[in-house]
Amino acid sequence: MTGAPTVACPACDGTAPAGCHRCARQGLRRAQLVLTVANLDTGAVASHEVLPAGLDPRPQPAGGWAVDLTPRVRELAAEAGVAATVDPVAVPMPTAWRPDVPAAERQELAAQALAAAARPAWRVWVGRSTAPPPVDPAQRLGRLCALADLLLLDLVVEARRHGDALRWAVRYEVPGSPVPDLPPEPSFADLAAALAGTDVVDALTGLGERGRHAPARLLRPDPLRLLIPAAAVNVARVARRVRADCAGRAGGGRLPGAQAVWRDGRWWHTGLRPGDPAHDPVRQPAGPRRTRSHRPDGILRSRTPLRRAAEPPDPPWLGEPVPSQPCPACRPARRRVAWALSCATCAGTGRVHQAALVTLTDLRCRAVHLAWRAGVPEPVSAVSVRPGGRSVVRLPDRYRLGAWATVFGVRPEDLAEADGGHALPPDVRDGYVALPWAGADPVGEQVAAVGPALPAARLLITAVRPDAPPLAELLRLAHGLDLALLVNVLDLRRHPAAPMRAHGVLWSVDLRAPAAPVRPDDLPDRPSLAAAVAHCLECLDVTLPETAPADPRTPVPVPRSTPCPLPPDPVPGLRRLAARHAGRPLSVRFTPAGRTVHRHDDDGVRLLAEGVDLPDRRLT
Repeated sequence: MTGAPTVACPACDGTAPAGCHRCARQGLRRAQLVLTVANLDTGAVASHEVLPAGLDPRPQPAGGWAVDLTPRVRELAAEAGVAATVDPVAVPMPTAWRPDVPAAERQELAAQALAAAARPAWRVWVGRSTAPPPVDPAQRLGRLCALADLLLLDLVVEARRHGDALRWAVRYEVPGSPVPDLPPEPSFADLAAALAGTDVVDALTGLGERGRHAPARLLRPDPLRLLIPAAAVNVARVARRVRADCAGRAGGGRLPGAQAVWRDGRWWHTGLRPGDPAHDPVRQPAGPRRTRSHRPDGILRSRTPLRRAAEPPDPPWLGEPVPSQPCPACRPARRRVAWALSCATCAGTGRVHQAALVTLTDLRCRAVHLAWRAGVPEPVSAVSVRPGGRSVVRLPDRYRLGAWATVFGVRPEDLAEADGGHALPPDVRDGYVALPWAGADPVGEQVAAVGPALPAARLLITAVRPDAPPLAELLRLAHGLDLALLVNVLDLRRHPAAPMRAHGVLWSVDLRAPAAPVRPDDLPDRPSLAAAVAHCLECLDVTLPETAPADPRTPVPVPRSTPCPLPPDPVPGLRRLAARHAGRPLSVRFTPAGRTVHRHDDDGVRLLAEGVDLPDRRLT
């Protein structure tokens, strides 16, 4: 094909000054959809190109016409040897489409339908030859409950009304967190589906946002409590009770939702009711400033939050409140209301905690709870003096999270924040603190470094090795998809004199279009290769569609590949090359045609070498 079929964008003609998210100011939209299934175990890739002329609409039970592509995706999965459950894939036709309209008009309507459905224009399913075992809802709910007790958190099972149906979600919260204004995403049609789609990492994601306004209290964990196994959990019973609470009491009408909260080894049930109206400041729009008489510095947005009808009693492991101070960056006399919620110091809470409650866990059966309190005198060792006269000191072992990693049998670089999986800054990981002035409180500076706006002053750290395949598997996948694999690496092992900065070997891995250039911002940011590979695989559903050509007139490639052996492991060569260019970031592009090596210098990105193999020497 010399070009992809296109249709005119219904939203703009390509001259919209603010751009158009549908066509990126092209004025055209691509009427082509490519479906691809790739096998990470074998490298096999199967694809199917969908064009307007190939659509075969069928009548739908609810009326109208649509093209069901789900069977075709299943055929591609079988061809690639991928064991995958495929969600429905369909192309609904415009209401004007009928079999009896003229052929030219049918073709135009089909192109419009395909352009609307082809967002993204390339849909890729990456799977393995063997399907993972099905999730047992009762077993998963029991594990989530046991971890809630271990981590001193609430496990919340929530159902919210969505029209005439209920949408379910499962998540962790710190006690005292308010009910989120918006229904959580993703949500599911029933509790069993919510448990199947929510593992421990999913339940922890968003913990910081949900707990931003929760009260901060010290923890008093009972070490004997951790030895008690979680009670048997009856999923159907929990679901029935939540549904009953959504229905409300006799004469009270239906409620907008309900929750079951697992706290301190038992369930607490409550309905959700509308709370008092709240008014949030929002940013001013561009142009002449609009004001309210009672709020000259900003405008207000009204909302009606939900609240629990009954709050569970405090668990016995909650202690006295964590001391706090008013935020020095956004005191009322110094701030504009319109910007109150964007304060980087307190995240809009107006308070700065004077302690950090740190929990390290393997997400299985072990947890360590630490309390770092500002103002507590600790013996420190002097390390260096930074430019500007700020001295760097190192705190004792209990403040060095990297030292705790050995307790869990992982490497310090494997430690990550439980909410989001972000790597820990090297100074926080190793207990280094830069004192702003002589006599400053080292522990207080460490507390400020981990974040004064933590949810309820809590920081949850996972001590788990990343679950990632070898880099060679990702390289084989890139070749099968006709893409380039970009590996960025930076060796900082020869720079021990900068304890506050990153050290070790940093990595990042990405899949790119074959012709995409290396950019100046292609820099490594992951503390280990395994973490970089795991992050790349986790983001494939976003990064792969972005490799499609931006010009809608350029067709999306239709990759195909048969099973093939793994290519030679490139990691030893990458490590040697990075060591020979220590202190300088390198970007190595792997394509089926060969490899190119780029170095990031002060004046930009420079091509160092290109060829079939990685060079075994330092390049200048």
